[in-house]
Amino acid sequence: MKVLIVCTNHDTYPSKSGKTGSWLSELTHFYDVMIRRRVLIDIVSPQGGHIPIDERSLDLKDEVNQQYWDDETFQQKITNSLAPEQVHAEDYRLIYFSGGHGAMWDLTSNPALEKMARTIYENNGIVSAVSYGVCGLLNIKLSDGSLLINDKYLTGLSNVEETLQAFVSEVPFSLEDKLKENGAHYTKSMIPFMEFIELDERLITGQNPHSARKIASKALEELFEK
Repeated sequence: MKVLIVCTNHDTYPSKSGKTGSWLSELTHFYDVMIRRRVLIDIVSPQGGHIPIDERSLDLKDEVNQQYWDDETFQQKITNSLAPEQVHAEDYRLIYFSGGHGAMWDLTSNPALEKMARTIYENNGIVSAVSYGVCGLLNIKLSDGSLLINDKYLTGLSNVEETLQAFVSEVPFSLEDKLKENGAHYTKSMIPFMEFIELDERLITGQNPHSARKIASKALEELFEK
């Protein structure tokens, strides 16, 4: 079985000088669960090649982050990520949109990635995403023209969490608001930054970085145990 992880290539903010990109634990914690089950993983990004890691997420006291930061295979995958044209969606049972602020700029409207997700979903595969990665689901249209997320229960980074991070002025839109505008039933945990996931048939979403491992575990359960 093969799994496809989607990451951002975008690393800048409109006015803040710090660099953004992918949030490391959203990538490593999901990756770790899959690797332990001997699942084959490919990583794709809008442009292919180098995937920037948000400097605020480089927490190497996190053992899983440290393990994969030092792992040659993992580093190869994020240094030489696949471009969309190198990916055959039919080969995958699951697609996972990893987050980080950068995702809001280059994953929100990306026809090639949206087409991949639609193909996987319509082939009875799973579409999953965490935190800002959920923005990659906003505009996915199914073959009948309907939005994938319309009338679906899902989660993603909340307005409260965004405000607590003090990055509201930098992001191009509110993820929570946009999900609701596009017809989703948005849910969240009562307490910000607590692990929280939502499952609606073959759509699995996580609210924040702490939810990545649980998404992977739930996805494996859905794929292997049903």
